[in-house]
Amino acid sequence: MNAIRTARERARAELTHEIKQEARRQLSEAGSAQLSLRAVARALGMASSAIYRYFPSRDELLTALILDAYNALGDAAEKADRPQAPPRERWMLVCAAVREWATAHPHEYALLYGTPVPGYEAPAETVDPGTRIIRRCAEILLAGQPLRRPFTGPLEPELDDQMRAVTEAAGLDLSPEDAARLLMVWSQLFGLVGFEVFGQFANSADPAGPLFRYATARMADFLGLR
Repeated sequence: MNAIRTARERARAELTHEIKQEARRQLSEAGSAQLSLRAVARALGMASSAIYRYFPSRDELLTALILDAYNALGDAAEKADRPQAPPRERWMLVCAAVREWATAHPHEYALLYGTPVPGYEAPAETVDPGTRIIRRCAEILLAGQPLRRPFTGPLEPELDDQMRAVTEAAGLDLSPEDAARLLMVWSQLFGLVGFEVFGQFANSADPAGPLFRYATARMADFLGLR
């Protein structure tokens, strides 16, 4: 019985993988808004009713793709990090890994950071994998013993409250000021990557490598990473 169950589980895992691979192919051709379980089933030669045994809805398939993409991106960043290296070097390595993964997987990057899919609301289970990189960056920031250069003024009360809520929810041991700094460079990092992935640097910073390296080094300065 165990051997039969194992064979069935293996067959199910293989078909689940094929479904997700075909869904990724269709994302690259038509975008996430056009993803259809019926179209995926048709491409795989499955009965439309059969695919619902694997993914009961389009949103569940989207969630599976999003989880895979977040974890692949997180794996790439964590693999690139060298915890024994100076914090500034670690920051540059992680940023470079984010860019490398995104440019190699533009459609999956677009699923994570592009235009939201109409009618789709990401469930809570995407939060942990979706914050892997920023948690790693927070670890690097803490390891760097930042210079604590002050802002031009204190955080306004609403922002201070927001940053305290963020650090508490994410379990980050950061001051509100450092959380704000990190969020600023986080959004700049993904803004740079998004501009490159979506072709916004054409006829300006193209190829974008030199600008990216310069910008991420200035982000390290802003974070106070020696």
